[in-house]
Amino acid sequence: MKTQELEQLAGMRGAAETEGARRATGDSASGGSADGTSMSVPDPEVSAKPARRRFKAEDKRRILLEADACTRSGELGALLRREGLYSSSLSAWRAARKRGEIAGLAPKKRGPKATPPDPRDRRLAEMERENGRLKARLERAEGLIAIQKKVSEILGIHLPGSGDER
Repeated sequence: MKTQELEQLAGMRGAAETEGARRATGDSASGGSADGTSMSVPDPEVSAKPARRRFKAEDKRRILLEADACTRSGELGALLRREGLYSSSLSAWRAARKRGEIAGLAPKKRGPKATPPDPRDRRLAEMERENGRLKARLERAEGLIAIQKKVSEILGIHLPGSGDER
């Protein structure tokens, strides 16, 4: 049992020695792997493109309030380090707050700006609706007149202005 443990420890020590003996190029100190080919292992901690941080309006307000509360020397620097900010970001946020807190710190709508509706378009739509109502009323009135004419013919009543005799 002790010999097994010693062999495992020796294997781990050998792996640790080769791991620690890497050169800056990523190759091991022996110049490659056991078969003679050089292996390069990419560094897993380096990302291809760092993600840009975006702060919400609430976070900006909170950080600005904390920055305003910093009175002793070094407190503001500690705040910036803790939040991972540059002083230029803080200055830009302060200027935005000075221009107007809602307008400066609210997220801006993306895309094309909406054009205000033309008042002539609204007037045109109103007139088209009114025209439709009047046409429907006219059709109803013409229908009633046609019914009155038929009733007068059936009953034999002569209506003045019918155009027959005058």
